[in-house]
Amino acid sequence: MAPDSTIRLAEGVHHDLAEWEKATAAVLRKKGKLAEEAPDSDVWDLLATRTLDGISVTPLGTPALTDDLPDAGLPGQSPFTRGAAAARTELDGWDVRGWFIDPDTDAERVSAELENGANSLWLTVGPEGIEVDRLAALLEPVFVDLAPVVLDAPTDPRGAAAALLEVVEDKAVQAHAGTNLGADPLGALVRGRGDTGLDVVVDLARLAKERGVRGAVVDATAVHELGASDVQELAYALFAGVTYLRALTDAGLSANEAAEQLEFRLAATDEQFATIAKFRAARRLWDRVGQLSEVTEPARAQRQHAVTSRPMMCRYDSYTNMLRTTVATFAAGVGGADAVTTLPFDEPLGLPTPFSRRIARNTSALLVSESHVAAVTDPAGGAHAVEKLTDDIARAAWELFGDLDAAGGVDAAVDLLRSRIDETVADRALAIARRKRPITGVSEFPNLAETLPDRAPYPVAPAVFRYAGEYEEMRDEPSEQPVFLATMGPIAQHTARASFVINLLAAGGIHHGIAGATDGVDTVVAAYREAGQPAVVCLAGTDKAYAEWGTDLVAALRQNGARHVIVAGKNEVGADDAAAMGVDALAFLRRTREVLSA
Repeated sequence: MAPDSTIRLAEGVHHDLAEWEKATAAVLRKKGKLAEEAPDSDVWDLLATRTLDGISVTPLGTPALTDDLPDAGLPGQSPFTRGAAAARTELDGWDVRGWFIDPDTDAERVSAELENGANSLWLTVGPEGIEVDRLAALLEPVFVDLAPVVLDAPTDPRGAAAALLEVVEDKAVQAHAGTNLGADPLGALVRGRGDTGLDVVVDLARLAKERGVRGAVVDATAVHELGASDVQELAYALFAGVTYLRALTDAGLSANEAAEQLEFRLAATDEQFATIAKFRAARRLWDRVGQLSEVTEPARAQRQHAVTSRPMMCRYDSYTNMLRTTVATFAAGVGGADAVTTLPFDEPLGLPTPFSRRIARNTSALLVSESHVAAVTDPAGGAHAVEKLTDDIARAAWELFGDLDAAGGVDAAVDLLRSRIDETVADRALAIARRKRPITGVSEFPNLAETLPDRAPYPVAPAVFRYAGEYEEMRDEPSEQPVFLATMGPIAQHTARASFVINLLAAGGIHHGIAGATDGVDTVVAAYREAGQPAVVCLAGTDKAYAEWGTDLVAALRQNGARHVIVAGKNEVGADDAAAMGVDALAFLRRTREVLSA
C-alpha cells in the first residue's frame, strides 16, 4: 500500500507520490514486470524486499513510515538509538580494535598495530590462539593505561584474566577503562568449547570491578557465525545480557554495577542499511532492559564492539573481501559502534599477514580521516527508511527474546534459537543457491584460473557457516572433464546465454570448451569433434535458433557421443537439463558434475 505523502526534492519543489508511482510503473511495464491493467500503486509491493526475518523493506523512504514510531531521542540520551554518547570526542572516530590470534605473534607486531592506526587490542588466548604465558612478553611495549586490551579466552578465562592483570600490576598503572577480561560462558556454550559456567562471569566481574575495568563480553557473533539473522543475533544478545545481569545481581552487585561490566560484540555485514539499523536497535533494546532492571540512564548506554562478518567472507577471490569489509565497517561506524574490528581480507584462508592487517587498519583510517564518516553523530538518524527498519528489527528481536527468556533456562533457550537459526540457514542457502543473494567471485564472476594465497592455518579451525561454503567445496575439487558449449549462430547472437552458462559452470569448478561462431548443425558438430567429444554439452543460442535447428543439433550431438545435453534457457529442444535465470545453481552444478565424473 502506498504511503500518503509527498516527495520533497529541494526548497519549494514538491512531487506527489502518485508521480513517482506513475514513472516507476512505466519502467516496470516496459520490462514486463507490471501488467498494463495493474494500478500504478502496485509498484510498492512489487519493489518491496523482505529480509530473512520477514521484515518488509519498502523501495522508497517517506515520512509516512515514521509517523507512529517512538521518539529516538538525542545522541547520548535514552533510548540511545542515536548513539551511546553525544559525540565522538576521545578519538574523533571509533576505536579501531586490532585482532590477534596468531600463536607466533610477538611484541613487535603488536606495537606495529598500535603505532599504525589501531587504538585497542582484542586477543584470542589459549589453545585457540596465543598461549597465556606469552601475554607478558607480548604486552611488554604496550601502554595498557592508554590502549584497552580485550580478552577472548574461552578455555581458560580465569587464567588469561589473571595474566593480564599481572601485566597491569607489574607496570604499576591503571588499566584503560575499556579493558575487558572477556568472560562469556554463553558464547562458549554456543560454540561448543570452553568454560560454560555462569560463575566465571561473577568471578571476572568482581576482579574487573576492583581494577576499574569490565569483566564480561556478550559475544553475539557466536550465533551470527552459525548463520543467525539480524533479529536472531539481537535476541540472543539480549538473552545473554540479561542472563549475565541476573547472575551478577544474584552475586551481590547492584543493577548498575552489573550493567557496567558488560560489553556487546555484534557482527557487521555488507548489507549496510540492515547493519546500521541493527546497531541502533541494539542500543534501544538494551536501554529497555535497563529500564526494567532499574538501571540508571548513564549505565544503560550499551558499549558496542563491531566485528566484520566472517560468514560473508570468501576463500576464493579473497581480495573482494576488502570491499565487503569496507561496507561493513562503514555501516558499523554509521550505526554508532564504539569499537570496530575490520577482519583481514584473508581471514577465511588462515592467519593474516602484515599486509592484510595493514589493509584492515587502513579501512577505518580512510573512513574516519579521509571520508569523515565519524564527523557526524548518527548520520542515518531521521532517514525514514532507516528509522522504520530500526523499529522493525527492534520489535521482532524483542519478541524473540521473550520466547527465549520463557523457554525454561539457558539450554532450552539455546536449543530453541538453534532451531530458528536452522530455518534461516535453509532460507539463506536457497537464495544463495538460486543466486538471488549473489557472492561476487564465487557464485558470480568466478576465476577458475585462481591460485589461492598460501596462509598458515589457525591453531584451531574456527567453526563458521560460510555463505559461499557449498560453492567453494566444489571449487576445491574442480571437475576434470569440461562441458562443451554448442554455441549457435554468430557471436553477437549467442554471447548473452553463453556468458551466463560459462559463469554458472565456473561457479561449480567446471571448465568449458566452446564452438565459437557457427552457422548450422554441421559446424557445431565439427567443433564438438575437434574438442574431443566431451560427455556433456550445453546449447547456447537465441530462441529463434533453438526453434529452427535446436532439436536437430541435439540429435546430431547425441549421435556423435554426447551423453548429457543442457540447454541455456527454458526451451524444448529435447535436452536432458536446462540452465536459466532462477535455477537452483547448486543443484544444477551437482547434477552436471555427477555426469562429468561418471
